[in-house]
Amino acid sequence: MSYQSFRSLPVYRKALELCQMSREIASYVSFNKDLLKLYKSNSLRDIIADSLLTDTILIPQKIAQAESSSSLSERMKSATYINIMIRNINSYCTGLEKDGVREKEYLNLLREEIRSFRRSFKEWRKSLSDDEGGSWG
Repeated sequence: MSYQSFRSLPVYRKALELCQMSREIASYVSFNKDLLKLYKSNSLRDIIADSLLTDTILIPQKIAQAESSSSLSERMKSATYINIMIRNINSYCTGLEKDGVREKEYLNLLREEIRSFRRSFKEWRKSLSDDEGGSWG
């Protein structure tokens, strides 16, 4: 499946939106404004922001991996991994709040984006096991 084909999937587009919002929030809340070097920071906030970015970047990759696989077991593994990352992202929001991020409305926007993504994800996940008719048929 080509990149353009992935972009036609609603769940993939939602994952990219989640990436963009996470990038903006990480940039805003982190002390180190060089997002590529957050992992080097000793600041808890920067470490959480780096984890947030890492997980949101992996989600569209896992969607693409699932869409490219003909193995039901591999597709379901990717879906399980994405589900874990979604929970992690919610935890990162809580961690940022506890670390003193005052702009909770931004974190709440991210949480709303996660809820929106999760709805799309659940529909997509159902289609993974459907060997007939979907993108696998």
